[in-house]
Amino acid sequence: MDKALEIAARVLMAQIYIISGWGKLTGYSGTQGYFASIGLPMPGVVTPLVVLIELGGGLALLFGFKTRWVALILALFSIATAFVAHTNFAEPGQMNNFMKNLAMAGGYLLFAKYGAGSPSIDTASKRQSLR
Repeated sequence: MDKALEIAARVLMAQIYIISGWGKLTGYSGTQGYFASIGLPMPGVVTPLVVLIELGGGLALLFGFKTRWVALILALFSIATAFVAHTNFAEPGQMNNFMKNLAMAGGYLLFAKYGAGSPSIDTASKRQSLR
């Protein structure tokens, strides 16, 4: 049961950024335009970084690769995103998005503390290094 829960937790926590990162990648110019419209500096630099964090970080978490570091990055990213993109509480849903991002950060912090569990690339690498 523990393995199933660990896999389910990784899938559920990773899917939001995998889907979001893929959307930003496939709608790259729109993403860049949106970032410019909300006042992010250097959207041409920020856009690929966000895609890398979301898509790359989501996939790394999904497969349990460098999980503790990736989870810490995703936690910080989730908090930053809450404060950068979800503080217009006059707009319906923004408070929910703000709180969702903070809740996600809490989940990522647990991965940062406890790791990916098993099965994961991290666990397989650890076993391989013990041989």
